Amino acid sequence: MKLNTKYEEKFEGRHIAPGDADTAEMLKATGVDTLDELIAQTVPAKIRLKKPLNLPAAKSEFNYLKDLKETASKNKVFRSYIGQGYYDVIVPGVIQRNILENPGWYTQYTPYQAEIAQGRLQALLNFQTMVVDLTGMEIANASLLDEGTAAAEAMFMQYTLRKKEDAKTFFVSEEVFPQTIDILKTRAQPYGITLQIGDHRTVELTDDMFGAIIQYPAGNGQVYNYTGFVAKGHEKGIKTTVVADIMSLVLLTPPGEWGADIVVGSTQRFGVPMGFGGPHAAYFATKEEYKRSIPGRIIGVTIDSAGNYALRMALQTREQHIRRDKATSNICTAQALLAIMAGMYSVYHGPQGLKLIAERVHGLAILLSQSLEGLGYKQLNDNYFDTVKFDLGDLVGPIHSEALNNEVNLNYNGSIVTISVDETTSPEDIKTLVRLFAKVKGKTINDVDFDGLQANITTVIPADLQRTSAYLTHAIFNTHHSEHEMLRYIKSLETKDLSLCHSMIALGSCTMKLNATTEMVPVTWAEFSRMHPFAPTDQTGGYMQLFDELNRWLSEITGFAAMSLQPNAGAQGEYAGLMVIRAYHHDRGDHHRNIVLIPSSAHGTNPASAAMAGMKIIVVKCDDNGNIDVADLKAKADEHKDDLSCLMVTYPSTHGVFEESIIDICQIIHDNGGQVYMDGANMNAQVGLTSPATIGADVCHLNLHKTFCIPHGGGGPGMGPIGVAKHLVPYLPGHAVVDIDNGKAIHAVSAAPWGSASILIISHAYIAMMGPDGLTNATRYAILNANYIKARLENHYPVLYTGSHGRCAHEMILDCRSFKSAGIEVVDIAKRLMDYGFHAPTVSFPVAGTVMVEPTESEPKHELDRFCDAMIAIRKEIAAIEKGESDKTDNPLKNAPHTVATVTGNEWERPYSRQKAAFPLPYVAAYKFWPSVGRVNDTYGDRTLICSCPPLTEYEFEETEVTTPEYGT
Repeated sequence: MKLNTKYEEKFEGRHIAPGDADTAEMLKATGVDTLDELIAQTVPAKIRLKKPLNLPAAKSEFNYLKDLKETASKNKVFRSYIGQGYYDVIVPGVIQRNILENPGWYTQYTPYQAEIAQGRLQALLNFQTMVVDLTGMEIANASLLDEGTAAAEAMFMQYTLRKKEDAKTFFVSEEVFPQTIDILKTRAQPYGITLQIGDHRTVELTDDMFGAIIQYPAGNGQVYNYTGFVAKGHEKGIKTTVVADIMSLVLLTPPGEWGADIVVGSTQRFGVPMGFGGPHAAYFATKEEYKRSIPGRIIGVTIDSAGNYALRMALQTREQHIRRDKATSNICTAQALLAIMAGMYSVYHGPQGLKLIAERVHGLAILLSQSLEGLGYKQLNDNYFDTVKFDLGDLVGPIHSEALNNEVNLNYNGSIVTISVDETTSPEDIKTLVRLFAKVKGKTINDVDFDGLQANITTVIPADLQRTSAYLTHAIFNTHHSEHEMLRYIKSLETKDLSLCHSMIALGSCTMKLNATTEMVPVTWAEFSRMHPFAPTDQTGGYMQLFDELNRWLSEITGFAAMSLQPNAGAQGEYAGLMVIRAYHHDRGDHHRNIVLIPSSAHGTNPASAAMAGMKIIVVKCDDNGNIDVADLKAKADEHKDDLSCLMVTYPSTHGVFEESIIDICQIIHDNGGQVYMDGANMNAQVGLTSPATIGADVCHLNLHKTFCIPHGGGGPGMGPIGVAKHLVPYLPGHAVVDIDNGKAIHAVSAAPWGSASILIISHAYIAMMGPDGLTNATRYAILNANYIKARLENHYPVLYTGSHGRCAHEMILDCRSFKSAGIEVVDIAKRLMDYGFHAPTVSFPVAGTVMVEPTESEPKHELDRFCDAMIAIRKEIAAIEKGESDKTDNPLKNAPHTVATVTGNEWERPYSRQKAAFPLPYVAAYKFWPSVGRVNDTYGDRTLICSCPPLTEYEFEETEVTTPEYGT
């Protein structure tokens, strides 16, 4: 044998599932001889790239991790006491290994199909219950993107609820974190909201104010008694939002007890790593009366078809898909995985454990304060939780230098320094701080009675601000405190959920592709996970290198000049892109350009984002083939040419087709003075074959959780960076704390300067290991897999839209509307697919009564065949109803899904067999996934909205007739 010294396994072959033999069979089924021939028939020639992607050659998984370790070593993980909303944490190992690092949790989709999502729904209900209990409010959602954007959502909710139309002023305490104020500035501008930033103790509340926002504890660490301020606001009809540190609420009087209308904040302190800024789950809690205005998702309790306890998404974030430009928020995702972690942190520690942690943090802050005061430093906060404040005067420079010598980061603002301790802080850490402060004054720690102070800690929180009410009283938070119990609880929920571990999730528009283990591994490395987002730049070299490379690679893939990595979700990317376009027009003096053209087929977030950016929406028609009606577009562009801001377009279209007129469409917009915004939801059909810049777009966002492999995490995290043409680069988002100099930057759109920075590693890994050829082949195989499914199913289900050669792009719409004559709705097909072991494709979007299927390149032929076999078998079941061979109301589809309790029960009175119900095809027995509940009753849940964990005595409900309306996903 000759020694092979050059062999290096290609990651491409692990990511793209079909092998050569399967590829040949699929090509034959689609009626072509080669993959090149299929691509030529699918992607219009005039938009195809003329040369391959200019990216580094692919790395093997082993070599990528080896090289990334070297990059990671350029991050200096100092002891961080910066605070400002970000704190080091102890992630319980049982949660890190079994949730954060577990594909059974991070590859789940958003729980729109409740019957196969009961585990994460319960975990999110736990999160909501935790938030309600700790804030003292009445209702909470299942998480938002970060603290800053949650505060902005609260401001806008207050604005929409205002009683006086002319009330346009929003008071902002100057002690709200600066990154939050920055986002408030961004959101306020399009609506003409005036931010009055000042001292809550001296501000005069006036009739033109509709709301106010305060920080608790304040940004400087002081714990104020806001009772009087809130009461004065209510006298004038001013609602108050409180941005609250959730850990402090264990010891402090919750805002709901002193009159707050909305409480928001981050749950990062509950066992979620800093990760240089994210991802972290924000919370949003308010009063019951505002439940129809609350942004995001709310999990609610209902019953299933047997009258048993069940959960569902009660108020769905995607109301913008229905309300579009009338929506009160464009939020289309959450931070489900991180919310689940935070909720599990509370389950694991329980109320007693949380109190011990909070008391320890508070006690160490007191110890630090008293120790430094013993050295002659004057502490400026009299009431505080975890943050002490000193005016160091001329000593600030020496303190700064000595702190760096000890690998310690403090928070500096001129001569003022604040020091925030956290869960990971120890008495030894406090001694280190005392030593360095002592050294600057020529003293030692021996000049402080450290041991005496430590033995006599007394809270500095006034009695009227100390929490007396109970919290986390539900059994869920008082049971699972040993690791064995916690492990079993986590696993008991995991087994109720279908994820990519079980089968393909063929969701159109959502691109549920492989999240490779190697891509995920570095996320929890300490060099990345323990970095504070406001750490000095000379400590962040590893992240800066990673960002620079990812910026260049994504710019090459999109054809754009530069990217902003800040937007931490797809809808945030939409909004950021539109605000960049707005800033460009305003900078040129074109303040009147506020018209946006949006095709009728667009994602619902498009008009919602446009409305939030202060734009007026004009809808453009689509023709019978699902393409943009170019004549209608031209007419409307001409009509509004003086005020035209931009076009929002998805490519390939939301209907799953490469529109051949796209270049002409973009040119029409440019000829009329507008910009072209491309929604990047369908980039998985573009990479390496065409690009947003090639078709003529000026800006586009990328859903990294779709095309670039960041997991969906049961409904988040995601990332939505935007790429822009050269003339828009100066307007990319800046940041109030970390200098991101783009020249004419808009204010921040996310709390952290680089959004959810730690998960950018995943996309970096994907691109580096795939290389230019691998990325292009991934797109080609995504198109092949979709057209193979189309070839297998088009004789059973009409395919609604195709290109000029009869091809779909990476997804297709199957028309199920004709089945209504047999009494079958598309939702019945979705539920029946569960019996076959599959999550439904996208239901009733973008066309009601249809399903949109997208397989991705990561699925092998045998999995595609399993799915097709299931869809064909379901079509035969529908045909039996159409022929009268099966009862119209008592049949496998109407009764789906079938639970193990139903199938194995003593009684079976249905006109079909148990085997037909549970094992309709031979392969199902080997792959069987049992839905944990029967069909969920949405109507019951709407009538009796319960959004926190009910007492165990209420877990049994009377049997109620089930009616499940059709809905979109």
